[in-house]
Amino acid sequence: MLKYGEVNPLAVFGLRQLDHCPPHFTRVDFNLATQEKIISDWIWTNCAGRFWIGDRYYKTNEKLVEFSKCAAFEIAGEASMFALILDQINKYNYW
Repeated sequence: MLKYGEVNPLAVFGLRQLDHCPPHFTRVDFNLATQEKIISDWIWTNCAGRFWIGDRYYKTNEKLVEFSKCAAFEIAGEASMFALILDQINKYNYW
C-alpha cells in the first residue's frame, strides 16, 4: 500500500486502475457527492488490488434508465472496506 511506502507491482506497470469493469469484480454503487478524484485517491492510498471507477446505467422496473457511480474491486475485502468508509469520504465540499 502506498501509505506504508511499499511498492505495488501493479501500480508500477500501470495495471491497478482499469478502463473497463471485469465481470468478476465486486461492485459498490453510490451517488457521487464529491469529486471523483477524491474517491480514486483514497482507493490508491488504502487499497492494493485492481479497481475500476466509472458510470453505471441500469433499467428500473418502470423501464426507466437510471445512472449512478460505481467502484468495482478485484479483492472483495477492499470493496467491503470501501463501502464502510464511503459515507466519510463521499461528502459535499462547501469550499
